Amino acid sequence: MNDTASGLPPAVVDSYLDRTRPLHADGPPDPVVYDGSTRAIRQRTVNFAAKRFADMMYVGGLDRSTAERHFRWRPLGIPGGLTSRPDVSDEQAGLVAAYRAGRISIETNDADRRVTVRWSDAEFGAPLTGAAIARPGYGGILLGSRSAPAFDPVPIARTAPDLGGAWPRGNAVTPASPAPAELAGALDELFANSPGIYGVLIASPDRVLAERYSAFGAADRATPSWSMTKAITCTLVGRLIHEGWLGSVYDPAPAPLWRDPRSIHHLITLDHLLRMRSGLGFPVVDGDGRATIGFENSAVYQDAADAFDAAQRSIVATVPGSVYRYINAGINVIGAIIRDRIESRGLPYHATVYRLLADRLGMSSYQHSADCVGNFIASGSGFATLRDYARLGVLYVQDGVWDGERLLPQGWVDYALAPTHAGTGYAACFRSNADRSFPDLPTDTAWATGASDQRIFILRRHRLVAAVANETDHPMDLAALNRVIATAIATRWR
Repeated sequence: MNDTASGLPPAVVDSYLDRTRPLHADGPPDPVVYDGSTRAIRQRTVNFAAKRFADMMYVGGLDRSTAERHFRWRPLGIPGGLTSRPDVSDEQAGLVAAYRAGRISIETNDADRRVTVRWSDAEFGAPLTGAAIARPGYGGILLGSRSAPAFDPVPIARTAPDLGGAWPRGNAVTPASPAPAELAGALDELFANSPGIYGVLIASPDRVLAERYSAFGAADRATPSWSMTKAITCTLVGRLIHEGWLGSVYDPAPAPLWRDPRSIHHLITLDHLLRMRSGLGFPVVDGDGRATIGFENSAVYQDAADAFDAAQRSIVATVPGSVYRYINAGINVIGAIIRDRIESRGLPYHATVYRLLADRLGMSSYQHSADCVGNFIASGSGFATLRDYARLGVLYVQDGVWDGERLLPQGWVDYALAPTHAGTGYAACFRSNADRSFPDLPTDTAWATGASDQRIFILRRHRLVAAVANETDHPMDLAALNRVIATAIATRWR
C-alpha cells in the first residue's frame, strides 16, 4: 500500500538537480583523460615516428636515406603543468639503442605512400604498431594502430597556380641579384652552423631580394611548418570575420561542443584561444594511477585521434584570460569552429579552407595535415615551399590587402601581431620582438614560428619578409639568423 492510499502525506525528497530545462540541455562535454602509462607513451612514440617519415618522404619529397639522416628520435613524456614541462631528453639514447638493435623497425611503402613503425619489446608485452599515410591536400595522416583513416581523402579541387604572374601573386619569380658581401657572409655563417636548414628567402611585396637553399632544400620543396600553421589558422579567423561568418574575437568562442550556456567554457573567447589564455587543460593519469592536470603541447601529433573533438573536451583549468600557457588544444577548438562555420553554409570543408586563404594567395604548395577523421589540424604540421610561406608574410606587410583586394578586416594585422599582456611576447598566434629575442631587429618585428625554428618574419615598417625553413628537431644558429635579417635591412637598397 502506498502513502497516498493509506492517507499519509507523500515523503519529502530534497532535490539534487536543477529542474529548469535550459535551451541546450546537453551539458558540458565529458573530458578526455590523457593516458600517461608507459605503454601509451611508447605507442605515441611510434605514432610520431610514422608521421615524421610520412611527412618527410611523401609530403616533403625526401628519399629514404635522407629522411633517415634527418630523423631524430624524440622521447615523449606526460604533458607538463602550468609552469613547467618534464625533461625526458635523457631517454633519447634508449630509443636510438632500441632502433639500432632492431627492436624498433621502420617500413616504407612508396606505392601507398605509407609508413609503419613497430616496436617489439618483451618487457611490455605485444608489439606496438603506428602507421601514417600521405595523401595530396591532406598531408601526412596519422593512423596509429588503424590500417586506414575514418574518412575518404578524395582529391581536393585547388586553384591552379599563376605560373606566369609576377611575384607575389604568381610564380614567375625574377632571380634575385647577388647578395651584398655583408649579407652573403651572414648567410654563409647561418648555413654553416645550422645543419638542418632547408633555406632562407627574403622578399618585399615587389620582388624576392635573396634566396638560398641547402643541398637538400629547393625552391619547389615543401618543408614543415609545425606551429607556423597557427598563423594560418589565425588568418583564417580574420578571413571568416571579414566575410561575416564570425563576429568579434571578443565574443564567446562558438565551439560546437560548447553550446550549453551553463558550461564554464562559455567564458572563453576567440581572443583567449588565439592568445593562449583559454585556461584549457586535461586530466592526466600516469602509470602509477596518479592524476594531475596537464596542458597539451604535442598529443595532437601523436594520438591518432579526432583532434577537434579532443580539444573541445578539454577542461577549464584556470580562469580564462588570466594566464598565458602555450597549448595546441585551443587552436584546434578554433579549427572546430572554422569547420562548423563552413559546413553550416553547405560548403565543402576541405576545399573551402584552401579557397579562403592559401589559394587566394597563390600558395599552391601549401598542404594542411589532416587527422584520422579528416579535420585539418589547426595547430600545426602544414607543409609549403619557402616562397609560399613568404606570401603569407607579404599579406601582413600589405595590411591584409592582396592584389588590390582587402582580405582581412581593417585593423586585423595590428591585432594579430601585437602582444597585449605582460610576461610574454606572444600575440595572436604570432610572436613579437617585444622581449628582444632578436636583439638587432626592431621591437615591432613579428613572426610566425614552428617548433624547430621555422619562421616567417614580418617587418612592416621596412616592408620586408624573411622565411626560414628548418628540419624538425635540428638546431639553428639564431644569433646568425638575427645577423642575416639585420644585414638584409641595412643593405636592402644597395
